[in-house]
Amino acid sequence: MYLSTSVTLPPPPERLLQTPITYLKGVGPFKASLLQKELQIFTYNDLLLYFPFRYLDRTRIDQIVSLHAERDFVQLVVVLTAKKIRGDGGKKRLIVYAQDATGTIELVWFKGIAWVEKSIQLGGTYLVYGRLTSFLGQYQITHPDIEAVADKAQQEVPHILLEPVYPSTEKLRNVGLTGRALGKLTAQLIEQLSGYELAEFLPNTLLEKQKFLTRDQSLKNIHFPKSKELLDQALRRVKFEEFFVAHIQLQRIKMLRHQDKAGGAVFKVVGDVFMDFYKHHLPFPLTQAQKRVLKEIKADTEQGYQMNRLLQGDVGSGKTIVAFLSILIALGNGYQACLMAPTEILARQHFQTISNYAQGLPIRIALLVGALKKIERKKILLQLSQHEIDIVIGTHALIEDEVIFKKLGFVVIDEQHRFGVEQRAKLWQKAKPAPHVLVMTATPIPRTLAMTVYGDLDQSILDQLPPGRKPIKTVVRYETHRGNVMGFVRSQIDLGRQAYIVYPLIEESEKLRYEDLEQGIVQVQSYLPSDRYNLSKLHGRMSDAEKDINMKRFINGTSQVMVATTVIEVGVNVPNATVMVIESAEKFGLSQLHQLRGRVGRGAELSYCILLTSFRLSKEAKARLEVIRSTTDGFQIAQKDLDMRGPGEFEGTKQSGALPFKVASLVLDQDINQLAQQAVADLMVADPVLAQPENQPLKNYLVKLSPNNTIQLGKIS
Repeated sequence: MYLSTSVTLPPPPERLLQTPITYLKGVGPFKASLLQKELQIFTYNDLLLYFPFRYLDRTRIDQIVSLHAERDFVQLVVVLTAKKIRGDGGKKRLIVYAQDATGTIELVWFKGIAWVEKSIQLGGTYLVYGRLTSFLGQYQITHPDIEAVADKAQQEVPHILLEPVYPSTEKLRNVGLTGRALGKLTAQLIEQLSGYELAEFLPNTLLEKQKFLTRDQSLKNIHFPKSKELLDQALRRVKFEEFFVAHIQLQRIKMLRHQDKAGGAVFKVVGDVFMDFYKHHLPFPLTQAQKRVLKEIKADTEQGYQMNRLLQGDVGSGKTIVAFLSILIALGNGYQACLMAPTEILARQHFQTISNYAQGLPIRIALLVGALKKIERKKILLQLSQHEIDIVIGTHALIEDEVIFKKLGFVVIDEQHRFGVEQRAKLWQKAKPAPHVLVMTATPIPRTLAMTVYGDLDQSILDQLPPGRKPIKTVVRYETHRGNVMGFVRSQIDLGRQAYIVYPLIEESEKLRYEDLEQGIVQVQSYLPSDRYNLSKLHGRMSDAEKDINMKRFINGTSQVMVATTVIEVGVNVPNATVMVIESAEKFGLSQLHQLRGRVGRGAELSYCILLTSFRLSKEAKARLEVIRSTTDGFQIAQKDLDMRGPGEFEGTKQSGALPFKVASLVLDQDINQLAQQAVADLMVADPVLAQPENQPLKNYLVKLSPNNTIQLGKIS
């Protein structure tokens, strides 16, 4: 399939790689439409960049008699002896009995039964591959890859030693496009490309320094490796390439933004209003971390380029006062400011907090949310357009076209990952020069993730808690201890405190049989009767008005207990709340547990987080709960969360589409990531605009990859 690398081959014509996938032999219009919908494979090039997720060692054939529970995937050569259908409707399944010289095993299909029955032949010999499971003491392979074996020679001398298996979907498998079938399509494509050499875009000096395979060698060996060694080399090159491209895109955006001296408002002074507040109204002394971040923001805003800064701070680290002081600098230079929050509850809370800070200052503040009456909204919009309002706080209502600022100079976005890219961009398009942007998150982001995903942003970290904060005591309790837990909650309420009780579900689910909110309220009331205790409830299906009423009752102390789902995860601030009970805690992720715990411990009293769990805990759940129990360090928890779940599931990264990696892993490939980051840093020093001839292919590749990415500045993605 491969020609010698010593032979110079022409690059494939662009039109060949852009050929619609329909025209590849074995695809056709129907399968092409499914490949497009399910895997976003539209062209030959898309298929070329759709990589295997595992490889079959075709040199190993297992025997049924030697199978054991510790084995994961197995490969057998068997004869199909019998079949039968069991169940009906949604529970219908096909069972095929297969045997080799040592025993019998069941092959089971729940989907695509008609296609399987048509495709297999009893008495035929098949190569079977799949995950080994056990049901009622009988080994099974569910939805195996199955391929007819033509002759004995094929059984004993496989023509491919490492056969790729590609990710597939249920809809694709139902029409025969299994992981291995996708491999056959890819083999045809590689065959068509065998007379060409895929174009290289990494500089030759970098290839030689790192001893990388060429891009042509790497892509072809990832799909059909000639050896385990070549596969490892190909994976190393492609992982590096993915990290390298990510870092260079982000760094070029950041560099070009800093070079664009007309790109942002210039804040020449801190202003009288800032100095008045700092000297006479600051409610508590700032931590050294807060002072450091303020200096970073001040330095940015006086340079003439648009600031784009990510402010990370653990729960309770004091991000809001830093944001307010930064806003005061903007006001002192004659500009307006806005703060956008993801929910109305959080927006109202920010409005109340900032209004309290601003007492005694000549500042005009407004709240803009969807629930405003029409006449009130119209008045605020007019005042904003005439600079009769200095600070506006709101939800996504701020980005609507009718919201016009007279002189917007500073934008604060809270919990930025909860907004889409286009939503956020609309805010800073409302002013010229571009307003400075401070995005805040209470979800600490591990360093490796932050540098790769948010590398175009300047980053600030609040890594100190204000003095006087008492650590939250965290304990794990089984459901059988519920009576004792509720007794403790009652004792805290009787001392004048308040409590949260959080559930993972709103209503009962057949599949997820843990506690739900509605049942939970009844259960809580059995311990805290309504004639003595007032309860509020909060969940995502309530109207904004209902949420607002219930939240206000809890904030002002009318209700002592808030029974809620994770709606209260971010931003709710009730200093009198000292107990957080999390039901079915094993069902929550690490970062979510940490955020929920952060709703207490905000006052002067000692606070408690009680994790209620079932007895049946997986190893992973036990590990998560132990991490939460043993530390309150958000950055340490975030790193553990990344290590356990991987970057694809880390909060916010899926929503933002910020992790396009196909083979690279921020958890497993940190050494390659660091290598790529250093290579980009060296390149930016040597040739920041990629003007040298050796770097022209890289520049062209980046433009093709994302035509706007290299010229649009100040965009947070």
